Amino acid sequence: MTANAVQAVEEFRARVEAAATDMPYRVRRTEWGVELTVDVNAPQWRELLTRQRLRQVHTYRVALHPREKTFTITDVVRRVEYEAGPGGVRLGAAVSTGRSVYVIRSWSLDGTPQYSFSSAEGHRLIRRAARELGWRERKPLSMKIALGIGIVCGAIGLGMLIALAVAFWP
Repeated sequence: MTANAVQAVEEFRARVEAAATDMPYRVRRTEWGVELTVDVNAPQWRELLTRQRLRQVHTYRVALHPREKTFTITDVVRRVEYEAGPGGVRLGAAVSTGRSVYVIRSWSLDGTPQYSFSSAEGHRLIRRAARELGWRERKPLSMKIALGIGIVCGAIGLGMLIALAVAFWP
């Protein structure tokens, strides 16, 4: 990477880190860009997340392409499952990558909100920082493939409906 590219990546990381101040995120520079991870070890969030029995950690993997000033966001969600009962102890783990959009909310018994997390919040934080620096988002390959499959399947379904309508039209 050239000196300008290194400087652009560092500026991007610093902007994301500044935007994540006072939020439950940790920013880490990686070989390909930056990662923004829900920081379950931060003292101000540990009690709340433990109380909510957080069983998953969301990481936003941001691949930077400084020459084109473009970036790609890939979500990495790591889940841990554990259960103890009469049948014994069951442990499990799963990792999913791609684009994950979900909301987790919990309320106390009196109906007041206790905890809320939206995976879209991290996307917005990253996109806002990138927009301020003039970067553009590129969709990850997995999203492009899913979109292509969706279009092909939709066209096949539409073709089948038309064929059925023609075949069974009185």
